[in-house]
Amino acid sequence: MNDTDPKTLPDLERIKQAIADDFDEELEMQLEDERLDELVAEGMGGAGETLDRKVYFRELFRLQHELVRLQDWVAYKKLKMVVLFEGRDSAGKGGAIKRVTQRLNPRVARVVALPAPTERERHQWYFQRYVPHLPTAGEIVLFDRSWYNRAGVERVMGFCTRDELGEFFRSVPEFERMLVRSGIILVKYWFSITDEEQEFRFKMRMHDPLKQWKLSPMDLESRVHWEDYTRAKEEMFHRTHTGGGAVVGGAGGGQEAGAAKHDRAPAQPGGLRRRPEAGRRTAGAGPACRLRAPSRAARAVRAGRVLRAVDEAGARQAGACPVGRLSIPAGAIRPSA
Repeated sequence: MNDTDPKTLPDLERIKQAIADDFDEELEMQLEDERLDELVAEGMGGAGETLDRKVYFRELFRLQHELVRLQDWVAYKKLKMVVLFEGRDSAGKGGAIKRVTQRLNPRVARVVALPAPTERERHQWYFQRYVPHLPTAGEIVLFDRSWYNRAGVERVMGFCTRDELGEFFRSVPEFERMLVRSGIILVKYWFSITDEEQEFRFKMRMHDPLKQWKLSPMDLESRVHWEDYTRAKEEMFHRTHTGGGAVVGGAGGGQEAGAAKHDRAPAQPGGLRRRPEAGRRTAGAGPACRLRAPSRAARAVRAGRVLRAVDEAGARQAGACPVGRLSIPAGAIRPSA
């Protein structure tokens, strides 16, 4: 990441940075600590970066060592720990989880990323599908998205009713208090991202056959509903916060894990909270209603930008190897009323 504001960087330079981050990740996965330390000592760093790669790797290894010690402590003391990763699409949750678990014992630390609920699960108690994945003594469970889906994607995309949403807001603080009373250490993270950066990352995924699996029609439609997700997030923070904050805001970035790994948050029940971020707010409004709803014209413009990006990606891939070719069903992106 350069000292220059990312908004002013040419797209080509930003793409080079993203590729460099991917190479870093491959090095982390394939090389042993000793060899990586040698590479750092030899000067693996890019000139003019905000966070020099030498500094990044040294800090990453130090923090991963602390995570190994945490894992040993949890196993020795027979503790139970749950970590929730929530946030915007493409904000860096997956990258942070990968770096957190990279050097941990999979028998102690495991990741839970549940698919869309089945027909049977849709008629169960909402939290029921998550309960079987909670840890036993000596385990750490990391949820790649969690029960907060109801207050985010399910609400915005119309997958739950107003009554179901209201019941969720009433139930989630008590549900989390129950988890803590049972001896679970509960920590929650929210990863945010700017509108412009999300659009850039989506375009990167459209043009990269190795990453197109990360992009679904639902992700693309979320671009149209950017403001709706912002309003839903604000209300979720407001209505689930109980004053015992266990959540830390984490900013997404090319090297995402730093903010999360620096955390020393108390493990007590509390609603999702995040560090302040820029938003489209109206002065003097209440916490749950201070964001203006976007106009139909604004949503149509946003939908047009998404469709143009999809068309460009398809045109670039015309005549190329069909494996990995982006395929978006007709009607998957539409401006909402």
